[in-house]
Amino acid sequence: MPSNGNAPPRFAYKADRLKPLRAFCQTVRLGSVSRAAEALYVSQPAVTLQLQALERELGEKLFERSGRRLAPTRAGEALYELARPLVDGIDTLPTAFRSQLKGMDAGELNIAANSSTILYLLPRIVERFRQHHADVRLSLHNTVSADGTDLLRADAVDLVVGSMHDVPADLVYEPLHRFEQRLVLPPGHPLADKADLTLADIGRYGLILPPKRQITWRLVDLVFQQNRVPYTVALEVGGWEVIKQYVAMGMGISILSSICLTEADRGRLVTRPLDAFFPARSYGVVMRKGKLPSPQARAFMDLIQPDLFVRRDYYDSGHSER
Repeated sequence: MPSNGNAPPRFAYKADRLKPLRAFCQTVRLGSVSRAAEALYVSQPAVTLQLQALERELGEKLFERSGRRLAPTRAGEALYELARPLVDGIDTLPTAFRSQLKGMDAGELNIAANSSTILYLLPRIVERFRQHHADVRLSLHNTVSADGTDLLRADAVDLVVGSMHDVPADLVYEPLHRFEQRLVLPPGHPLADKADLTLADIGRYGLILPPKRQITWRLVDLVFQQNRVPYTVALEVGGWEVIKQYVAMGMGISILSSICLTEADRGRLVTRPLDAFFPARSYGVVMRKGKLPSPQARAFMDLIQPDLFVRRDYYDSGHSER
């Protein structure tokens, strides 16, 4: 039923093209208007009107009778090839959508963090995340900050959780928790009860520090250098539990973040605040600027601090601790 003249054809179903296309596809599949009407739970006249309107709009005859069965014409076959994936996609949208959401809730989450963050800050957060997102495969990569940001840039991890002193231009750092720096001593040490503690007092005793690549070592060196106070490193060793053990054994003293101190340290160590000399250390989330976090990453960040992603525009420049 082709249209007449050059004027655009009138199509009563333009506001809802899915209905005539669905009726057309069902008629092609079933070979009958009545069967298509039954499959669509509508009346046979309604399907006939939809097919007629579709033919008027397209200016082509879409069906011809082949015995008792309706068969698509050449134009009908061409339209069926175009319309079938569209109709099937719309009809299966709710199921596909639920499947997609389920996949988003599952998947995997890779987080880079240094040993102190994994040991002292993350356990409760990881526990809660596992309770709420048991289908997500969570991997914690134990790295120093520099290696963690390299993994982040390479898309090998979704987040870096830890402390950052200077923030590169391509990253965003959102500090979430702050911890003061403390001097850690064995019981009975001469500085344990000394009044008016100074950097010079600390510098006279050998320090036990983590490796130079870590932020703590660089921070300690920066403070002593800025104040022109000499100091010595008695031992360089990785792992705060090891450092605390060596301090407790009297091998030296150390400077560490209060995040690393637990109830178990009360009896074997003496600590003193160093607020007058050292700034508080922050721990937070590092992300690539301009990259939206995955649903799994957002769920993890919400456990650290609710609405963190909503609050922050990750296209802005990052924070710096300096």
